[in-house]
Amino acid sequence: MAFDPARVDTWIFDLDYTLYPVAARVFEQIDQRMGLFIEGLLGCDHAEARRIQKMYFHDHGTTLAGLMHYHAIDPHEFLGFVHDIDMAALDEAPRLEEKLLALPGRRLIFTNGDAPYASKVLDKLGIANCFEGMWDIHAMEYRPKPEPSAYAGMIAALGVEPERAVFVEDSARNLSPAKALGMQTVWLDLGTDWGDRAKDDAAIDLVIDDIGQWLDACLAELAPPSQSLP
Repeated sequence: MAFDPARVDTWIFDLDYTLYPVAARVFEQIDQRMGLFIEGLLGCDHAEARRIQKMYFHDHGTTLAGLMHYHAIDPHEFLGFVHDIDMAALDEAPRLEEKLLALPGRRLIFTNGDAPYASKVLDKLGIANCFEGMWDIHAMEYRPKPEPSAYAGMIAALGVEPERAVFVEDSARNLSPAKALGMQTVWLDLGTDWGDRAKDDAAIDLVIDDIGQWLDACLAELAPPSQSLP
């Protein structure tokens, strides 16, 4: 099924590398701090911490979920540590703000990060005012995307009608549960080594490589037809 913006009244966006470019390398800092946390927790070297980190990510959806499962860590302590980063590389995005605000209906954030971190990112980008709701890792009760319960909880709590929603995400595997619930799905393919992991083509309505161009196309399609002068 091709993507149809006319069916959408709720626009749901992932955060990291969806609403800011990979070139900002923000998540690389978080990735490094996850490794440091594991080194301190387990007393292992960098290489072993890296192996454990990625194993937990691939097996449990997030490194945090794996650490909670095997080591019963405090999620607030972990998230506070890994999100203590420099956001200087993020620039304000007034054109993105303009496009987001022009979308008809509601706009929501659906992130495996936590709300304090997400709010800092949105504030730095200058687009916090574009979103009326957020579903974060705490709200998910630490069962992250692509766990189906994360999506079901968001739908119930935020009053989302799946058939009238679209989910935009750079990690393809996170689109399958949304599609199964009836949402339209858009994969932002950035050519990363994680983006196409566990990709299901049947769960993706549209593939894009630039969110700004996609928003322009949506707004153009949704614009009322121009009326010719008599």
